[in-house]
Amino acid sequence: HFYSTQEMLDAFSFMGEDIAKEIVIDNTNKIADEIEDIAPVKSGLYPPHIKDADQQMTDLTYNKAYELYGKPLPKIVKDRIELELNSIISNGYAVIYLISQKLVAKSNKDGYLVGSRGSVGSSLVATMSGITEVNPLAPHYRCPKCKYSHFFENGEYGSGFDLPDKKCPECGTELVKDGQDIPFATFLGFHGDKVPDIDLNFSGDYQPVAHNYIRVMFGPANSFRAGTISTVADKTAYGYAKHFEEERNLNLRSAELDRLATGTSGVKRTTGQHPAGIVVVPDDMDIYDFTPVQYPADDLNAAWLTTHFDFHSIHDNILKFDILGHDDPTMIRMLQDLSGVDPMTIPPDDPGVMSLFSGTDILGVTPEQIASKTGTLGVPEFGTKFVRGMLEETNPTTFSELLQISGLSHGTDVWLGNAEDLVNNGTCKLKNVIGCRDNIMMDLIHWGVKPEVAFSTMESVRHGRGISDDDMAVLKKNNNIPDWYIPSCLKIKYMFPKAHATAYILMALRIAWFKVYYPVIYYTSYFSVRADLFDLVAMSHGKNSVKAAIKKIQDQGNDASAKDKSLLTVLEIANECLERGIKIKMVDVNESEALNFKIIDDHTILAPFNDVPGLGDNAAKQIVAARAEQKFLSKEDLRTRGKVSQTIMDYLEVNGVLEGMPEQNQLSLF
Repeated sequence: HFYSTQEMLDAFSFMGEDIAKEIVIDNTNKIADEIEDIAPVKSGLYPPHIKDADQQMTDLTYNKAYELYGKPLPKIVKDRIELELNSIISNGYAVIYLISQKLVAKSNKDGYLVGSRGSVGSSLVATMSGITEVNPLAPHYRCPKCKYSHFFENGEYGSGFDLPDKKCPECGTELVKDGQDIPFATFLGFHGDKVPDIDLNFSGDYQPVAHNYIRVMFGPANSFRAGTISTVADKTAYGYAKHFEEERNLNLRSAELDRLATGTSGVKRTTGQHPAGIVVVPDDMDIYDFTPVQYPADDLNAAWLTTHFDFHSIHDNILKFDILGHDDPTMIRMLQDLSGVDPMTIPPDDPGVMSLFSGTDILGVTPEQIASKTGTLGVPEFGTKFVRGMLEETNPTTFSELLQISGLSHGTDVWLGNAEDLVNNGTCKLKNVIGCRDNIMMDLIHWGVKPEVAFSTMESVRHGRGISDDDMAVLKKNNNIPDWYIPSCLKIKYMFPKAHATAYILMALRIAWFKVYYPVIYYTSYFSVRADLFDLVAMSHGKNSVKAAIKKIQDQGNDASAKDKSLLTVLEIANECLERGIKIKMVDVNESEALNFKIIDDHTILAPFNDVPGLGDNAAKQIVAARAEQKFLSKEDLRTRGKVSQTIMDYLEVNGVLEGMPEQNQLSLF
């Protein structure tokens, strides 16, 4: 152990008191005084370099702004861009924006939409440069032809998409409606000096391409996967302690077992890699300036090296890009490929799509047929039982109300026991309750509170810390704040950013549009992309079989396994698909694809091979590859060339897939 000064003096006491003091106290201090302060790891942020990044970001932003809003720019647009660019460039963040812009532009060019996560949509520079499609300006009209614009800056509308349709008063062109009223401070802080955290949702299919594009931009010597350190969990640590007790035939009290477990809990167990994080080193520095590197879990064949230090430890010094894989962009790509409809042309305020959130009529089914009062089964963000319950209570009809639902459903103590009561007892309407964190700042500003107080109140509330005494004193003097508002703030533990909700709902509405107007394409894409578990037997035998399978899982209540609960979601969608008159066919040896459902006609879709229980993706591809060489002539041919196991053959046999197929290839002599 480390000796105390007295213990050290005692250890050298044989030399006499004066020499002991000289060795232990005087000399050690002399040495310490000669050593300058050093830090083994760097402090400060070291982003990578891109030549003229500041100028490139400025040009990208202004060129797009002029294209949308005309030259000269409206004051509100010009002021916002100047404020943001000043913060971004003076803090050295332009390069972070530029890298994100290049990644998104490449993905879009390759045909995959990108969704933004978190609060990056709070930045107008991010919108103008193409990083996000969320426009954070106040709700407004703009004319695509003559560049007329009109802004609603006093909170009259929660979202620009809710503005009534209108023609341009100057030239008669149909006006574009946009703007979500989100403050920039949500993203980079009130002084614009917070390191930007730009999270992007790429299609899961495209994610490896996006990762490699970082390598192309900066080179393998400057790009690494963010490393993670897995530690011993509490339960595992307790298991170690119990095993120790048994091995040594001890009879320890539970308090001693807990003490021993605490000692091993949190100790490093193995290393891994962040599924989406890529760390980039400036080209004039070395990765070893920040961290050692290693192969993840010592796998020498791994494609990427990872940082040895957990990325949380170095995330203030070196830039990490979160390039996440997500199903929504993959699904939208498949919907686009099958329909030929460009998803960017889908209006966010289609009345048919909006009606899904309060009823099922647009789908041509009754609530009883699909066991849901809303038509949002399978619509991202709105398909779970919890959110469907919220929809039934609130019947949203506008985009801003959907934003509220998204914020309320993702926050903690925001809906249950808070906004739900306010809506149900008539205190206020859904559109007025606190849904997303940005609402707090903008509500307070609209009620005349100073922006810095509005910001600090929002930041404190969204982290579950309530309202500081100083801010509370200011708010209590303001007569515009409704009586219910502050008590509602004080209950909140966590809040969702409005920009994140906007980006997700735009994706969800596009998918819902296909559900309404292209049902066969929608269900084909849903089952191919989003569903993992299937009961093909029930699904191919019609809606009564599916309803029976649903009931069987529901009857288990909370005892249902996680696997059954996931299957239940797919069966509910399958039931809806069948109720809308679309049949689901069992696999077909000659027709089925390996991994994706296939459209046979307007009323029939065909299951792929990999949805047969026990038949994996590679085995499914093997069957299709063998079939492409030559059609299967017999069961024996399918078994040998398709490398199909006896278990799978039995499943196909029982379910009539092999009907009419001879046992062996017949050799004809005549």
